[in-house]
Amino acid sequence: MNIFHAWNPNAVINLEKLRRSADSRGWRPSSAPRSDWPPPPSETNGYLRVRCNGGLNQQRTAICNAVLAARIMNATLVLPELDANSFWHDDSGFQGIYDVEHFIKSLRFDVNIVERMPEIRKNGKTKKIKAVQLRPPRDAPISWYTTDALQKMKEHGAIYLTPFSHRLAEEIDNAEYQRLRCRVNYHALIFKPNIMKLSQSIVDKLRTQGHFMSIHLRFEMDMLAFAGCFDIFNPKEQEILKKYRNENFAPKKLVYKERRAIGKCPLTPEEVGLILRAMEFNNSTRIYLAAGELFGGERFMKPFRALFPHLENHSSVEHSDELPENTQGLIGSAVDYMVCLLSDIFMPTYDGPSNFANNLLGHRLYYGFRTTIRPDRKALAPIFIDREKGRKSGFEEAVRQVMLKTNLGGPHKRISPESFYTNSWPECFCQTSTKNLADKCPPDNVLEILNSQLSQENDDPESNSTSVRER
Repeated sequence: MNIFHAWNPNAVINLEKLRRSADSRGWRPSSAPRSDWPPPPSETNGYLRVRCNGGLNQQRTAICNAVLAARIMNATLVLPELDANSFWHDDSGFQGIYDVEHFIKSLRFDVNIVERMPEIRKNGKTKKIKAVQLRPPRDAPISWYTTDALQKMKEHGAIYLTPFSHRLAEEIDNAEYQRLRCRVNYHALIFKPNIMKLSQSIVDKLRTQGHFMSIHLRFEMDMLAFAGCFDIFNPKEQEILKKYRNENFAPKKLVYKERRAIGKCPLTPEEVGLILRAMEFNNSTRIYLAAGELFGGERFMKPFRALFPHLENHSSVEHSDELPENTQGLIGSAVDYMVCLLSDIFMPTYDGPSNFANNLLGHRLYYGFRTTIRPDRKALAPIFIDREKGRKSGFEEAVRQVMLKTNLGGPHKRISPESFYTNSWPECFCQTSTKNLADKCPPDNVLEILNSQLSQENDDPESNSTSVRER
């Protein structure tokens, strides 16, 4: 049976409207506190160190969680450590990627932060605190931090949480805590000026010829191996993927031939091109590709390039001395992140366990409901499979109907497994005109109020000095 005939062939997608932000329905981003939010006291329960493992965006969510954990425990946060070994083999560290001064200053109403573990005076002597190492449970509840972790902190003066990826539950029934995560993610974590300047230069050059869209092409060995998507590759490539999977992921029985049919595989470059063509993008469309090394190489890119020849990446647009050695490192990933954030349209090809795509979806939502195209891979799979079997009649209409049903970046309810970092609505948004007090925007002078509270807590509001209770 050819499934295409069931679709409406008169569906139309307005590209000009698509390039504008989605309908906000009266909502705007706001992560400022809306209830009593006392400043961090000058005397804390101890120091919190964390080691954030994974890639740039997994580390980014870990940093947000670390700030919240410090607030929960009334701890002084030591500038988070970024793991140099587990993913990028890049030792740039927090100071090499983010604006440290801005990070500390912008969170002064929330937590005390120091750049390094200081020496303290105890019983008239100066000594360094030795942090006791703990391994937090995955997605640990707040209660773990207020009991187990806090007890160790009070006993030793400092704790070191490692690894610290996905170590604090995302769904927390406290809107102010969730808004703190947004303040960290969308306001405090600003890339260093050289990265911002480089990113803006790329965006400016792309815009000289009009609109451009960005695509996160997640057709890479690690993700293909993780998803168990082997059947479209030749025997040699399948062996490589299976070997990588066995060495890097927990054993799990997968029926490889079924993975694509149930929407578990990243879209191929050709499938991405066919979706865009069905949505009536033409071959003059400028596309910025955020991608690592594509598995299978040029034979998978060739059909995509034939449909859309104007493909760019950060190296092709900006010939900078900073990029060649960091194309696959944190700086290259940071530049890709900013260009995708600022693009007119963003399209992830795999938003399952992809921290880059998921964080960008959340950031673009917060940035003003900027348009995103999120293909429903499960709904599209039978359409592509039918096409490969020669049943091409009605193909574009079928794809178009699936895409018309997707959310294109407007406010929508967060439903599991969608992450808070992918969709922080409604906690981090507000409405100026609403009868629901929980959704009402905070006063315009909220910063003055917080500054006043901070001044009352500390004699010198500009001071970052903190002390730890003696034990």
